[in-house]
Amino acid sequence: MTLNDIATQVRQAFYGAESQRIQRGTDDIRVMVRYPEEERRSLGNLEELMIRTPSGAEVPFLSIADFSLGNSYSSINRQDGRRIITVRADVDRTVVTPDEIQREVINKFLNPWERELNVEMVIGGEGEQRLDSLSDLYSTFPLALMVIFALLAIPLKSYLQPLVIMSVIPFGAIGAICGHFIMGADLVFFSLLGIIALSGVVINASLVLVVSINRMRAEGVGMVDAVSKAGEMRFRPIVLTSITTFMGLVPLIITANPATFFIIPMAISLAFGVLFATIITLFLVPSLYLILHDFIGHTDTTEERALAYQQ
Repeated sequence: MTLNDIATQVRQAFYGAESQRIQRGTDDIRVMVRYPEEERRSLGNLEELMIRTPSGAEVPFLSIADFSLGNSYSSINRQDGRRIITVRADVDRTVVTPDEIQREVINKFLNPWERELNVEMVIGGEGEQRLDSLSDLYSTFPLALMVIFALLAIPLKSYLQPLVIMSVIPFGAIGAICGHFIMGADLVFFSLLGIIALSGVVINASLVLVVSINRMRAEGVGMVDAVSKAGEMRFRPIVLTSITTFMGLVPLIITANPATFFIIPMAISLAFGVLFATIITLFLVPSLYLILHDFIGHTDTTEERALAYQQ
């Protein structure tokens, strides 16, 4: 007899063997044949079990096999013909982040196991969902930038001025990354969502500056004077708007409520990104506007050009 023959008879005795199936409406009823309940209650019943040999004789189980107590899986799951084991856990975000756990698992288990054992480990759950979401963001974010560019180009009637306005977007991302470093927070998926949201927020200040400069230029004000006066006129509203936005997000950033921990990285990205991009906007946009003015070939008087270089 083989080990499989003995195991099959033990399973049929204690778990049962399907003898037939009865269809009742939409229900499929299985009829199982096995020992009575009083004969399969303990290990003593296993010792008394009679095993049928290929010749038809019955012999005691202990005369042809032995058993010992041990641990086993309650069920064996397979995927594509390979055994799989799923490990699940809930993360206490007040103590550790999912990204930290993932890095720890990869360094401590995944890398050694893949080198020494014939196993494959796949990170699922939140990590898998985050990767799927990131792939969607990578494909839709350029489209969002194109829409923003079109919305700016149509009213401004220019293809270059929208580029000046959107030039502050990378600096918003830099500010968000610096904010995570200052707050000691990890850069996670919700941080990236905040950075993407910044793309539509940080251009407000530069848009206000460019529109003000264009309006003054339409009124006949010189280039240098238009840039200077627009900066003076819009400095206070731009700075106050950014500061109030930052201060409005501070309570969310410093909260200790576990229910809001997952959106704190997004708040950090928005708060520090807006603050940093605003400071850059006040210097970068006027400079780029003057460079654009020279690039497209507008002619100024010698006095105006000399004054521009001095300023």
